[in-house]
Amino acid sequence: MSLACDHNGPWTVADVLSLPEDRTTRYELLGESLVMSPAPGIRHQRASYRLHVALEAAAQAVGAPVEILETVNVILPSGLVVPDLVVTDAGATATDGVSVDAEGVRLVVELVSPGNSMMDRKVKPMLYAGAAIPHFWRLEFDPAPMLVAYDLEGGRYVERTTALAGTTTRLDVPFPVSIDPAGLTRQ
Repeated sequence: MSLACDHNGPWTVADVLSLPEDRTTRYELLGESLVMSPAPGIRHQRASYRLHVALEAAAQAVGAPVEILETVNVILPSGLVVPDLVVTDAGATATDGVSVDAEGVRLVVELVSPGNSMMDRKVKPMLYAGAAIPHFWRLEFDPAPMLVAYDLEGGRYVERTTALAGTTTRLDVPFPVSIDPAGLTRQ
C-alpha cells in the first residue's frame, strides 16, 4: 500500500513533496486533494524526450537564459502540478531543489495521455493560466500528432498556432523553434 493512502486530512504542498520518490506514479495537488496518475507510456516518453531536445537546442541557439525540465514539480498558488515539460528562467532553478515556483516558468507543455485527457486539456491549462504562466503547449497524439500553442491573454489562454503532423511549424515564443509533431512520435 502506498504511503499516500496512510495520510489523514487535507494535503499540503509540503506533504506531497515529502512523499518518497516514486517512478511509477505522479503526485499532484489540486487544492487540498492529492491526484495520482500512472507514469507515461513509451510513445509519451519518446515525444517528451524529443521535444525536450528540440527546445534545448533552440534555446541554446539564441542564448536564451532558460532551463528545460521534464516532469518537475511546479508550485502554483492553487497547489502543485507535474507538467510533462517546463521551460523556466535560469534563475528559477538556481537551487537544487525538487520544485520550481510558477513565477519562474515561461512555458508548460502537456502531452495528452488517454487516462488524463480531461486534466491535460481542461484542468491544468486553467491552473496554469491562474498562475500567470505566459505560454502553454498541448501535444495531442491521436488521430495524428498535433501541437497547439497558446499565449496568456487577460487571464486565459488564447490559441495562437496549431502545428500539424507532416508540416514543420515555427513557433516564436518563448524563443524560436521549428517543430513537426510527426517527428516527435515516430519510432
